[in-house]
Amino acid sequence: MKPSLGAILLAGGRATRLGGAAKPLLEIGGKTILARTVAAVRAAGAASVTVAGPATDLITGVRWVREEPEFSGPAAAIAAALAASDPAVDPDWMLVLACDLVHPDRVVPLLVADLPLLPADTEGLCLGDASSRPQWLTAVYRTAALRRTAAALPDGGRGAPVRALIDDLAIAVLPVEDRLVRDIDTWEDLEEARRDSARDLSAIDAEEDSP
Repeated sequence: MKPSLGAILLAGGRATRLGGAAKPLLEIGGKTILARTVAAVRAAGAASVTVAGPATDLITGVRWVREEPEFSGPAAAIAAALAASDPAVDPDWMLVLACDLVHPDRVVPLLVADLPLLPADTEGLCLGDASSRPQWLTAVYRTAALRRTAAALPDGGRGAPVRALIDDLAIAVLPVEDRLVRDIDTWEDLEEARRDSARDLSAIDAEEDSP
């Protein structure tokens, strides 16, 4: 049986290296980063999507939450997202993604493809860069395990690093090309992502025009 899936999207950071710009609402290829991420998790079958960040009417059909206080870190944001949902209807697995990924449409399928094949004692799967360094916010976790560790965080995870949330979990790391886990931290990153998107669209157009 195909496991059920939900998603927590982290969209409430300060974006200090972008001058405080609303990073999730920046556009790549004509769509906001947040819209691209929501579309990716929905395409993978996420029945519930919670966005931890400032609400916007540009995105519909999601649950909005904020960590208390605001900007108190990703662990607190994940804990707030879990607290806003009913444990009785939890999905089997929860995607956890930062809303600054360049390629959410490629990342999410990699995370969910082999979920039914993971050993029962594996509590999460995250992507890693080419050196196998884990990307904890490009990941999927067993919801029950994530809820258990979130409940154990002091002060709701305020100020805690995300490592405090997942340190006791058994997590597999799937190494991929660096470009797949690349995120957007600077204006230069954004411009490079837009160039990549334009090249991808040109390649698609060329394929469609070929006899």
